Amino acid sequence: MKTVGIIGGSGYTGGELIRLLAQHPKLSIAFVYSTTRAGKPLTEAHPDLLGTLDMNFTGTIDPNVEVVFLCLGHGHSERFLAEHTFSDTTVIIDLGNDFRLKANRKWNDKDFVYGLPEFQREAIQKAKAIANPGCFATAIQLALLPLAKEGGLTNEIHINATTGSTGAGVGLSATSHFSWRNNNLSWYKPFTHQHLGEIEETLRSLGTVNTLHFLPQRGAFTRGIFATAYTAFEGSLEEAYARYETYYASHPFTQVSKTPLSLKQVVNSNFCFLHLHKHENTLLITSIIDNLIKGASGQAIQNLNLLMGWEEDLGLRLKASTF
Repeated sequence: MKTVGIIGGSGYTGGELIRLLAQHPKLSIAFVYSTTRAGKPLTEAHPDLLGTLDMNFTGTIDPNVEVVFLCLGHGHSERFLAEHTFSDTTVIIDLGNDFRLKANRKWNDKDFVYGLPEFQREAIQKAKAIANPGCFATAIQLALLPLAKEGGLTNEIHINATTGSTGAGVGLSATSHFSWRNNNLSWYKPFTHQHLGEIEETLRSLGTVNTLHFLPQRGAFTRGIFATAYTAFEGSLEEAYARYETYYASHPFTQVSKTPLSLKQVVNSNFCFLHLHKHENTLLITSIIDNLIKGASGQAIQNLNLLMGWEEDLGLRLKASTF
């Protein structure tokens, strides 16, 4: 058993991580750190853990823990690492955005590897520190990787993606409370979302330098991302499917469907499902994920499994409920 510490365990991402780790056969939670809830039961913040885990939040860390997951607000992971020391052998997995871009991946003696398994599984297997991708970035990159690898992204790419309210975090805001969000739809950060940087770096590494037009939206549901991307494509629909099926043949969590998708197919699972549609010379790619699992906590465990040399789907054999 490997011992695990969670930093910032009171939010949605931290709660999902605790739930998944509690069922993992090779991981044991040593502590869940929180500055605001130290000494209080985990079930106070996460009532769904009742009967699963009898632990309290703590305000102290064990510097010799074998794995640390950072579930802090964006921009806070680097500060936390500057103020707290861990063993040289401690594996660090950051679920924030502090180390996702190439310019920020070096921290003291740690070199963070960008943790999108379907993009660079081999690098993750050799890593000692991992920068977990953003949720939108995960859904969008998985939609585009097979085309980028084969030189099929030669034109502008248009992306529309709708996320559930958990994507905004557990804190209340004008656009996250029930009365505003229910029966409502809106866009935000048009063409400037912070996840664009990591998406563009991945595509450039594969030789694609094209304009991404990304419009994120807030949906009137709790969890999941429904993303669509379209671009010019000269090949047939059959050729497109062949590229996608070949690319993802060895990746257990990304599945290609020839039937149109609905979001419930992946909610509460670590899957990404993809569907292709061709209209004249335009290829439409639909990509769906659970923003808290494949888009955050589940992918973080998937990355740790690879790093440890375990089965990639260990502790992640989760099935969605469509009804």
